[in-house]
Amino acid sequence: QVQLAESGGGLVQAGGSLRLSCAASERAFRIYPMGWFRQAPGKEREFVAAISRFGGNTYYSDSVKGRFTASRDNAKNTVALQMTSLKPEDTAVYYCAATIRPIAGTRESEYDYWGQGTRVTVTV
Repeated sequence: QVQLAESGGGLVQAGGSLRLSCAASERAFRIYPMGWFRQAPGKEREFVAAISRFGGNTYYSDSVKGRFTASRDNAKNTVALQMTSLKPEDTAVYYCAATIRPIAGTRESEYDYWGQGTRVTVTV
């Protein structure tokens, strides 16, 4: 069982930046491709970014491409999501997730372990 814990959320003005982190409990963390999702108020949870086991491949939703960057440090069992040029529409609870599949996908159903989420609020 992998436990995930996000941190780094908060309140930021539009145009600002935040860095989210996700810490994993398991030493075998490096075998899990990881994903980031978000859920805005009144909306369904949506895919944001995915990163391969060793960080060599990343994939982003169109809405964040060019603004967000996913990375990971397997030695520290962490993944990060660097968010820049934030917009009010980025306001959401952000979740990290791990999958036992060989490749991180874009659908919630493809992920096996989830964190509790961290809230990001972007003000105008």
